[in-house]
Amino acid sequence: MVHETDYYDLLGVSPTASPDELKKAYRKLALKYHPDKNPSEGERFKLISQAYEVLSDPQKRELYDQGGEQAIKEGGMSGGSPMDIFNMFFGGGGRMQRERRGKNVVHQLGVTLEEMYLGSTRKLGLQKNVICEKCEGYGGKKGALEKCSSCKGKGVQIKVQQIGPGMIQQIQSMCSDCQGQGEKFNSKDRCKNCHGHKVERKKKILEVHIDKGMKDGQKITFHGEGDQEPGLEPGDVIIVLDQKEHPVFQRQEDNLIMKMKIKLAEALCGFKKTVLTLDNRPLIINSAPGEVIKHGDIKCVQNEGMPLYKEPYEKGQLIIHFEVEFPEKHWLPEHLMYQLERLLPPRDDVMITDDMEEVELCEVDVQSQQKSHSREAYEEDEDSPRGGVQCQTQ
Repeated sequence: MVHETDYYDLLGVSPTASPDELKKAYRKLALKYHPDKNPSEGERFKLISQAYEVLSDPQKRELYDQGGEQAIKEGGMSGGSPMDIFNMFFGGGGRMQRERRGKNVVHQLGVTLEEMYLGSTRKLGLQKNVICEKCEGYGGKKGALEKCSSCKGKGVQIKVQQIGPGMIQQIQSMCSDCQGQGEKFNSKDRCKNCHGHKVERKKKILEVHIDKGMKDGQKITFHGEGDQEPGLEPGDVIIVLDQKEHPVFQRQEDNLIMKMKIKLAEALCGFKKTVLTLDNRPLIINSAPGEVIKHGDIKCVQNEGMPLYKEPYEKGQLIIHFEVEFPEKHWLPEHLMYQLERLLPPRDDVMITDDMEEVELCEVDVQSQQKSHSREAYEEDEDSPRGGVQCQTQ
């Protein structure tokens, strides 16, 4: 007669299952709950592997059937790690055999365009979990671990609830008392520093080196600086650069783009203007007299853009968009207009005939135009036939 059936229940087989049935059940569950595929089910994978280790060995299975899990522990016949059992069953190797790692931690760091231009070093303070120094990640007094009474050492708790007449549902969840470990320390043996959590919270200062030419969204990785956890390789801390807006320059790859307003006289007769670079060098931008700059023209200055990443002595272009400011109305007395016209290129002559109608230009009332368009659109919508364009339905 079988003393207890917990191991059989974990594998989803009956106590009379054959070795082939056990092997088939374990293969299916081990692949489903492997930590690489399902990290949150690590404890369940551990329990499944433990059950298969016992039941796949005829001598251990007989001992378990006679005295249950306690007989196995007293006989000292169990103790292989879940990963060893898995690798032995599946032949080892492959993706599943990789060392498990903790999660990566991602932080966004706001940086200025000047920092990306000149290069900079920023100090970033992070709170992270580290292995408790006092108990060395054990959680308490060594050798004082006790079997969790809440889950009976299984690491999981099974609750049964009725969902209808004659229908019940089993819900399995991680044991909250032992955090799925199956063992725990009593209060007097628990580490006073980490309170049995095996890790403690500490502040870590990271020096983030922003190299010249780095870009918005670029990642800086600190390998192994993530949260620590016993038995796991720490993950990475990944810093993602977030470029702040600049009042003068916009960045486009390795080029810098800016707008420059010039007067009409400057556009026609030449100008000299200063631009302060991101490293505070004043550049003199000039155009020669007679070199007409039109509104919307785009010019560039070579090698005054952003430094190239990992090639900081090479730079992109400084691209300038020109905006020509025209004078206000009646800026020049009418009797002087002819003098100005004599200096400008000749206007086109228009032959006026009797069948032509002369009209005057007026200012546009933008608000009235918008209201008129809105009213026309509304009336057109009401007058439209019912069989017009409609949303397509499935």
